[in-house]
Amino acid sequence: MTKDELRAELERQTKRYKEVYGGEIITYAAQPDPDRRPWRKKSSLLDKVFEKELEKIEKDLQTKKQESH
Repeated sequence: MTKDELRAELERQTKRYKEVYGGEIITYAAQPDPDRRPWRKKSSLLDKVFEKELEKIEKDLQTKKQESH
């Protein structure tokens, strides 16, 4: 089926629907699919505090290594 044949078929169906059911036909342009982006969780306050504690522990370990050398 070509585009012209498809358009003619859709036009025929539209006219039939209007005549039989008396309904209105509203046509819309096709909407693009949304982009698929990787999901990322926002850091909560507890997550931020946890990250700070990890950094603090890492710094403490580094200073202990430097002092021991």
